[in-house]
Amino acid sequence: MSEHNWAGNHTFTAARIHRPETLDEVRRLVAAARHVRAIGTRHSFNGIADSVGDLIDLGGMEPGFVIDRDRMTVTVAANTTYGTLAAYLQAQGYALHNMGSLPHISVVGATATGTHGSGDRNRTLSAAVAGLELVAASGDLVTVRRGDEGFDGMPVGLGAFGIVTRVTLDIEPSFELRQDAFVDLPWSTLLSDFDAISSAAYSVSLLTKWTSAAVDRMWLKTRLEDGGPRDIVIPDFGATPVQTPMLSGGLDDASAWLTPFGGVPGPWSERLAHFRPDGPPGPTDQIQSEYMVPRPQVVAALTALRAIGDSIDPYLLATEIRTIAADDLWLSPSYGHDTVALHFTWQMQPAEVANITRRIEDLLLPLGGRPHWGKLIHAGADRLAPLYPRLPDFRALADRYDPAGKFRNVFLATHVFG
Repeated sequence: MSEHNWAGNHTFTAARIHRPETLDEVRRLVAAARHVRAIGTRHSFNGIADSVGDLIDLGGMEPGFVIDRDRMTVTVAANTTYGTLAAYLQAQGYALHNMGSLPHISVVGATATGTHGSGDRNRTLSAAVAGLELVAASGDLVTVRRGDEGFDGMPVGLGAFGIVTRVTLDIEPSFELRQDAFVDLPWSTLLSDFDAISSAAYSVSLLTKWTSAAVDRMWLKTRLEDGGPRDIVIPDFGATPVQTPMLSGGLDDASAWLTPFGGVPGPWSERLAHFRPDGPPGPTDQIQSEYMVPRPQVVAALTALRAIGDSIDPYLLATEIRTIAADDLWLSPSYGHDTVALHFTWQMQPAEVANITRRIEDLLLPLGGRPHWGKLIHAGADRLAPLYPRLPDFRALADRYDPAGKFRNVFLATHVFG
């Protein structure tokens, strides 16, 4: 089998890939397999979805939307993309609390790896998971819900518990957003007033290179309350407002697919993500890495990275800086405390990127930085374990659900179980 992830930097080693169209097919495949994993939209930059045996692609399953208006939840098939879900919810008058940069990614692939959006009060996408339906190693269908014993270990489950087939997410009433773009935010202002900047809107994103004279771009997504004013005062912090929120470097071509800016109000479903679902999810010739550092360490982290900016920028397309609220999910990068996400989109130069990302890990892990599970990671389980106080509980729970290791793979052995 010659299958690649979205970016092309990982070739899957699995012997077979199956594309079932019914739940019964999934159950039979899992029961018969010696080793098996689920594969989604392939937007991970490592081997987290790989298997030495079989892969199951759930892309043929229908979304099967079910809204529970009393509990304020929606249940969908695992392979449903955020773009598809957002459009459906908006049409029904509902919303998600947040979305990632790309609406192209699957709901379970994103939540299982701790993917996030931005916002001081916004938790990871995984924190919205209220229930999971999964096919266990025996082929039996298992349903777990928030409040069940061990549930907090399962939304960021890394595929260790079974093949998730459906997920239940919290929803809320629909709302409107406006997006405003700025350029050239002074580094001195960011370092001295980080809290003021990150709290200036519902969601704040900063995009830059590390040797730039100023932070290249600042994007503010402001939530407009029902009955509130459409025109509001947008702080600029010394940055320059622009109507066209261009990206930078090798990402220029993707600018045409950004969601609407210019302060024009519109539905959350068309503005929370950075990119539109009808376009490509950015150029494929890239590698990504990301670290979530405890919020009190953000100035130290930014200062350390700027000090090696001359080594970073030759291989960097852009860095994005965002904030995430704390949650209680065991392997969430924001478990137990608020974090600041430092995301790196790299050129497709694997050897050079591997070298510089090792240096970055050596800077950020001692500050408490936790790597994104779906992106480039070097640290093994021994170095990551001190960053996750509930990792022993996660391992024990995974052993209960999968005692024979049917869902284990090289990634989990290297970075989680040791």
